[in-house]
Amino acid sequence: MKLKGYLWSAFLVAFISIIGFSYIAILISNHKIIQFDQRVITFVQGLESPFLTLIMRFFTYLGSFPSVMVLFIVISYYLYIVLKHRAEFLLFGTVVVGTIIFNEMLKHFFHRARPDFHRLIEAGGYSFPSGHAMSAFAFYGIVAFLLWRHIPDQLGRTILILVSILFIFIIGISRIYLGVHYPSDIVGGYFASALWLTIAIWFFQRYKEKQYERSYRS
Repeated sequence: MKLKGYLWSAFLVAFISIIGFSYIAILISNHKIIQFDQRVITFVQGLESPFLTLIMRFFTYLGSFPSVMVLFIVISYYLYIVLKHRAEFLLFGTVVVGTIIFNEMLKHFFHRARPDFHRLIEAGGYSFPSGHAMSAFAFYGIVAFLLWRHIPDQLGRTILILVSILFIFIIGISRIYLGVHYPSDIVGGYFASALWLTIAIWFFQRYKEKQYERSYRS
């Protein structure tokens, strides 16, 4: 795909993400999403069982800062030292670190308090948008993007995408199940992260395209 194709694809995803995030933020500010949040929370927490709680705790840990940082260090080492893919390493680091900063900025702007009923774990800080949702979407999304480029067969690529989507989805659901986020926090986090991830990947693709053109001319 040429640069123009990347541009339009990125523009479309970014536009949808901005509209989606803005819509969720407006509904939250006007207190018009309360019924949606309550219905989803009631359904998800109605599934509670000891075994499911263990699963949700595990997945919420996969989206936590310590877990993401450990995986970030391991993958960064592999990209930079083993494969010597410096551009991919820079993209990976920019997405992961940028997501954390972006999330903190949004949280302090909106100042939404966390739900205070039926918590199975404790969590501090503001609620919107969900840091776990943003980190999961950005981290597993960029890992899928980087691995996709090195998987030759369609089956492997399909499995990669499905596993990434599953992890992102369950990590988001785990925050609702454990009582530390509203569903709208999760959806808003996905939209915000999709915007940031799209921008980062577009600049990366633009750089690679220009790099290819320079090498072709020489």
